[in-house]
Amino acid sequence: MDINEMQSLLQTKLKPQRYAHCIGVMETAIELAKRFNVDEEKAAIAGLLHDCAREFETSHLIEESEKRHLFITDIDRQLPILMHAPLGTAIAKEEYGINDTAILKAIASHTVGGAYMSDLDKIIYLADMIEPHRKYDGVEKLRQLAATTDLDTVMISAFDQSITFIMRKGHTIHPYTVAARNEILLTKEL
Repeated sequence: MDINEMQSLLQTKLKPQRYAHCIGVMETAIELAKRFNVDEEKAAIAGLLHDCAREFETSHLIEESEKRHLFITDIDRQLPILMHAPLGTAIAKEEYGINDTAILKAIASHTVGGAYMSDLDKIIYLADMIEPHRKYDGVEKLRQLAATTDLDTVMISAFDQSITFIMRKGHTIHPYTVAARNEILLTKEL
């Protein structure tokens, strides 16, 4: 299946606003891939399909994940919306024929991050946060950093913003997010 066919299929599965978001993430991911010398085609596919599991209602994400024998943490059970990322890898395989492990990993880590994030993983995480349809306090700062600084520096700011938001909501911070942030900081300090 080529990317145009993927777009057509995705458009039939998602609500118009969610589909527009996916197109925005795809376009932003392509721009970031150019800037940070990452495979643009992989960035486009991962950006397009990152939310492909959002076709399911949030209340069904755990059940759909269990059907596919995906690992589910206690935090995921508390906040089932987080499971749309790992479930997205299964849907990308099942419905879109994606077998590229780099693309699948980028889809899986786009919400909470994780240890050993590749540049593609970071680009999809960041593109999801800064695509043109996003409107929240601090998004312009992240967009500016993405255009002017190195990828790890902007990722630290993205994680900081995400963690601050989660703390304000009173939710549990996913250990994968902490691991991703700490790994970048430790690498930068060496």
